[in-house]
Amino acid sequence: MLKFAKGAKVSKKAKGNQQQESAGQDPKAIVIAIDGTSASGKSTNARLVARQLGFVYVDTGAMYRTLAWYCLKKGVDVHDAKAVAKACRYWKTKLVCTDGQPRMVRLLVDDYYPEKEIRTAEVSAAVPHVAAVPQVRAWMKKTQRSCIQFGNLVMEGRDIGSNVFPETDYKFYLDASLEERARRRAADGINENLAARDQRDSQRAAAPLMIPLGAIVINNSGETPEQTSARIIAEFNRLRNREQPSL
Repeated sequence: MLKFAKGAKVSKKAKGNQQQESAGQDPKAIVIAIDGTSASGKSTNARLVARQLGFVYVDTGAMYRTLAWYCLKKGVDVHDAKAVAKACRYWKTKLVCTDGQPRMVRLLVDDYYPEKEIRTAEVSAAVPHVAAVPQVRAWMKKTQRSCIQFGNLVMEGRDIGSNVFPETDYKFYLDASLEERARRRAADGINENLAARDQRDSQRAAAPLMIPLGAIVINNSGETPEQTSARIIAEFNRLRNREQPSL
């Protein structure tokens, strides 16, 4: 069973600390956080929302995949948490923002982006082990927060609203029935035990998958990506208009 984030709103002190982490970046930049289960449409909808709003799209899952690929390439045992943490501490990376619609943030390793390599079955199998390492999640959080240097973001993942940008006012959590998600995976030629993945993601010690506090939950079973992304944009506009002072 998925957890809901506990506690009250982010404190002023916590917000201050988070703002210090992003020193030198635009304090007015907007972050739309899209979390959810596997095959719930996070990536597809985040791209559509970013394109429609003119925001920068950030696929945090690709960052974890990149580290998994790097570990496999360097012969690091992904089941050895200490070895993975060491690899994450010393690999040479940088963030870049590509042109296009939408613009996208990519994590380069030694000035190279392994776009095709990170989508292999071998990397997919290694990702959950890499992502469960606390030091990795801490490194990823810092790196993902620094993406705000590129402007307004639509960031998707599994802990964006609960861990990476808990202070954002625009949080969405996508889900769909297990049968619907299995059909989507099968259509992509992927055979994955989604129930086991859900359990693993929600029970890991570091930044587990949960419904962020204040998130708008959208079950998109039977919906097209265009319908779901339209719902997200409508809710975003509603929330943003509510924050605008009346004249």
